[in-house]
Amino acid sequence: MTAKFNLEKTLIELSEDHESPLEDLFNHYYPRLYDFSRSFLKLEQGIDDILQEVFIRIWQNRKKIKDPATFDSFLFTVTRNLLLNELRSRLNHKNLKDEIRNLAIAKEYESFDPTQFSDLKNRVQKIIEELPGRQKEIFIMSRTEGLSHKEIAHKLQITTKTVEYHMSLAIKVLKVKLNGGV
Repeated sequence: MTAKFNLEKTLIELSEDHESPLEDLFNHYYPRLYDFSRSFLKLEQGIDDILQEVFIRIWQNRKKIKDPATFDSFLFTVTRNLLLNELRSRLNHKNLKDEIRNLAIAKEYESFDPTQFSDLKNRVQKIIEELPGRQKEIFIMSRTEGLSHKEIAHKLQITTKTVEYHMSLAIKVLKVKLNGGV
């Protein structure tokens, strides 16, 4: 038979630096705090860490906690504050992820029509086909095959400066022709 939980006695023993009352408090309050936290956060991830921190705070403040009449209020206030901190942290983390995602995608591509993309791709392919032999070869090796300038230079037995020169010419041609030039 389990003894009835006596909050006043438990708080007195806790203030005298006994550790077992903390375990009693944990066993008594954990289910209620867990339900409260789950309803607050709307998910279970991270609740155990938060509740562990709640009981650490109880232990840290054990000398100050004396009145059983205000203990529930103290306990749920600490829990609520830690939950709010967690929500803020999650919100900041989500906002940061959204901000990074937005910075990674240029605004003009956010609502890009697949038909426009297909047309642009065909135009680019046509322009690449019209490039002079060496420019075309180097551009395809760089952009399609993903080779570095150094790797291209090694394969073609030319200098990296020559590769850079041909790439810059090819990119200039693409820009001019895509922007309505001849």
